[in-house]
Amino acid sequence: MSRQRFIALIVAAALAISGALYLSAQRNLQRGTHGTALVPALAGELDTVTALSVRRGSAAPTVTMHEKDGRWTVAERGDYPADVAKVRKLLLALIDAKVVEEKTSNPANFPVIGVEDPSSPTATGAEISVTARDGKHAVIIGKPVGGGNFARLSGDNLSYSIEPGISVETEPRFWIDSRLLDVALGGIRSIEVKPAAGPAYTVHRMAAASTNSGAAAPANSAAAGASPAASKSDDNFALDGVPPGRKAADSVQLAPSPTAFSGLTADDVTRVGDIDFSKATVATVTLSDGNAITMTGATVGDKHWVQLKASKDAALDAKTAGRAFDIAGYRFDAIFRPLEQLLVPKETPATKKGSAPTAAGDSSRHPAASPAPSPTKKPVPAPTS
Repeated sequence: MSRQRFIALIVAAALAISGALYLSAQRNLQRGTHGTALVPALAGELDTVTALSVRRGSAAPTVTMHEKDGRWTVAERGDYPADVAKVRKLLLALIDAKVVEEKTSNPANFPVIGVEDPSSPTATGAEISVTARDGKHAVIIGKPVGGGNFARLSGDNLSYSIEPGISVETEPRFWIDSRLLDVALGGIRSIEVKPAAGPAYTVHRMAAASTNSGAAAPANSAAAGASPAASKSDDNFALDGVPPGRKAADSVQLAPSPTAFSGLTADDVTRVGDIDFSKATVATVTLSDGNAITMTGATVGDKHWVQLKASKDAALDAKTAGRAFDIAGYRFDAIFRPLEQLLVPKETPATKKGSAPTAAGDSSRHPAASPAPSPTKKPVPAPTS
C-alpha cells in the first residue's frame, strides 16, 4: 500500500468517526430537550407574577397587563380592569408549553419561522414578557407548526418547535374586562329615550290586567296613543309620546329586545374626552328596584360609543366613570330605538285607495254578490188523460 493511500484512509476514517460522534451528540441533545418545559422556572412563580406584556413590530410593548391597587388592569386603556381569566390562560399556556425538538440557531432563518426580533416592523411573531418574583421571563412565539408553534427564548439563538400551541393577542382591546351590563327584561320598568334630534318618548311596563276585572286602559294612555290595555302577561309595554295623528305599535313591538341589556359587553374602551358626544342620544333605563341607568350614545364612523351612569350602583359607576365604551352596532340599535320603529306605519296613498269603501260597496259592509243562478229548463207539464 502506498504512503499516500494510507494517509487518505486515515483521513477518511477520522472524518467518519467525527461525523458519527457529532450525530450521536445531536441525538443525545434532542433526547435531552424533548418534552422539557419551554420556561421551566415559571411554574413555581405563577402566583408571584405582577405583569405581563406583549409586543410585535415595536420596541415597546403594544399591550401591558399589570397589578395596580390590588387588581389587574390594562395600561394602554387607562388602567381599565383587565380580563383576569385571559391573563391566567396565557400564563398557563406558557407553563404547559413543552419542547418537541430543536430548530435553527441561525438568525438569518428566524423570519422564516416567525421568531425574529419582535421590534422589527415586519415581525410576524410576538414576544411575551412575564415579570415575576424571580425576574423577567421573555419568549418569542412564532408561526404555527404541527400542533404547536415555533418559539425562541429572548436573547437565545436556539429556536424550538413546541406544543401545545400558544395564541396571543397584541391589541389592548382584547384584554379588557368586557362585561358592562346584565339586566333581564323582567327587571325593566321603563325606558325613556331622548334623541339628538326629534321628540322624546317613553316605553313603560303596564301592570298585568286582572283576568276577571275587564278593566280598560287608563284614559290618559289612550289619549296619548299608547298601546291597548295589558293582558295577563307582565311583559306588556305602552308608549308615551305618540305624535298627533299616529298610533303606537302593539305591545310585542314596544317591548325591548330580551337581549338589549342582557349580557352587554364592550369591544373597546377609551376616555370620554376622546369621543364627540355633542350630538348624542340618551336612554334612561329605570329598573324595578328603582335604580336608573343612563346610557349616552353616539356613532363615530363605524364605531358605536356609550357612556354609562347608575343612580344606585356604585360598583358600575366606579368602573365606568370617565370612560366611553364601543359596543356592537346591533346592540346599540336595540338600545336607542328611533320613535318611528314604535309606531304603526303611515298609510301610503295606495294603501288608502285600496282600503277605502267604494260606491259599489265595501266587503265589510256589503256581502259579496251571489253568483247568478245557472239557467234551468221550464218544467214540462204532466200529460193529461
